[in-house]
Amino acid sequence: MNLYTENINLNFEKFPDGLMPVIIQDSRTSIVLMLGFMNAEAFEKTRSSGTVTFFSRSKQRLWTKGETSGNYLSVDEVSVDCDRDTLLIKATPSGPVCHTGTDTCFGEKYQSGDFLFELERVIRDRKNYPAFNSYTSKLFSRGADKIAQKVGEEAVELVIESKNSNDDAFKAEAADLIFHLLVLLAEKDTDLSSVIDVLRLRSK
Repeated sequence: MNLYTENINLNFEKFPDGLMPVIIQDSRTSIVLMLGFMNAEAFEKTRSSGTVTFFSRSKQRLWTKGETSGNYLSVDEVSVDCDRDTLLIKATPSGPVCHTGTDTCFGEKYQSGDFLFELERVIRDRKNYPAFNSYTSKLFSRGADKIAQKVGEEAVELVIESKNSNDDAFKAEAADLIFHLLVLLAEKDTDLSSVIDVLRLRSK
């Protein structure tokens, strides 16, 4: 049930303080990231801005996740449970979610069933926050043309290695190609999930 497209009367009145529990789930990996609370005003701001905003019980005010750290939660989908008194928000985090610096508020490491999403996040971090002596950051500094050229080179190397009988070398070249493709996707501001969506459409 997508609350971005449907008008639903959420039952904030069920709670004496008007605060509804909100579960935040990573939309790409399905990992539960944190639990927060929203009142009606926080929900409307979340829906209008596309960025998760809670009501902070300690600060007694609206609080946009990431307003201090820069680690925002971009909303992808909002759903409500059968009693209309609990929200599930699927979001894309721009960095560690917990204020302690960990990936989630439950101490879980940011790992998905598909490691590629974790790798994508690391690559994007190297783009947004260049690290000294980082190979990935150096690739981004060279621009899209050079990154695309590198993808082409890795593709050729994979084709050449496929003619040989060394399975380990073939897998290594395949890994190089996938890595550099993820770098190119990040350079073009294209999410891996959007490419997967194209593949899903083709499979129908």
